[in-house]
Amino acid sequence: MTRKDWPFIGALTLPGLVLLTSFIAVPLFVIVQYSFRSARSFSAEGTFVGLDNYRYILGSDSPFYEALYLTLVYAGGSVLLQLVVGVGIALVLNKPFWGNGLLRGASIVPYIIPAIVATLAWRWILDPEVGILNVMLSTLGLGNINFFSPSMAMVTVIGVSVWAWTPFVVIVFLAGLQTIPEELYESARVDGAGAIRQFVSITLPMMKAVIVTILVLRGIWMFSKFDVVHLLTAGGPMNLTRTLPILIYEEAFRNFNVGEGATIAVLSLILMLIAILIFLKLTSSRDSVR
Repeated sequence: MTRKDWPFIGALTLPGLVLLTSFIAVPLFVIVQYSFRSARSFSAEGTFVGLDNYRYILGSDSPFYEALYLTLVYAGGSVLLQLVVGVGIALVLNKPFWGNGLLRGASIVPYIIPAIVATLAWRWILDPEVGILNVMLSTLGLGNINFFSPSMAMVTVIGVSVWAWTPFVVIVFLAGLQTIPEELYESARVDGAGAIRQFVSITLPMMKAVIVTILVLRGIWMFSKFDVVHLLTAGGPMNLTRTLPILIYEEAFRNFNVGEGATIAVLSLILMLIAILIFLKLTSSRDSVR
């Protein structure tokens, strides 16, 4: 690379830098700025209050800790189930059989459906009164199930999320499986290794980087997921599904506490970055020990 190449490289990277600055850096700066202010709307400059917003949000009377716990339950449960179900489906689709191509195409359908459309469809399907699922259960004499009751709401939200985003895990894991040499499995079968032993000794070690990538990406997306929870339960009932994104929305756009909403958003970003760094550090440390 010479100095003559710099203008060409700059021309290629400039659009990306402009988009990165416009859609990430500028909004982040605005949110951080509002977290130190007391404002009733984003159009108002507000009053500088220093760390008062942080003191309140991190205080004992704040709903932040409950929302954080519910976010961890939602994100952790969703990601774990997506990984388990997605890996299982990918292993099946990796085997040659009649109709494999058709099933591969069908497996990604939930992922390509817009989240709003899919969530509203599930909201109707699971409706306690007129939902098609409860109509079928009543026809079978099993009675109605209120999928949005206090005891079922979080399960329902997690279930719909798993249905919607498991195809991502399937696609990524299946692509990774294609890179594993078949000779490794043939040698293992010759040595008498069964399917479970092959999975533990060959598939998991070879797919570790892919699994880490899936966990990090899905963890970030589910931790910050808003649309599904909002459309299904709006944080209810009794705030039992009020995750951090829902709490941010309520504070900033319902209660018009823009400063407090921005503070929660900043704290959520910090916690997410810390969790990612710790996770990556632990995984890299295990690799170095081995």
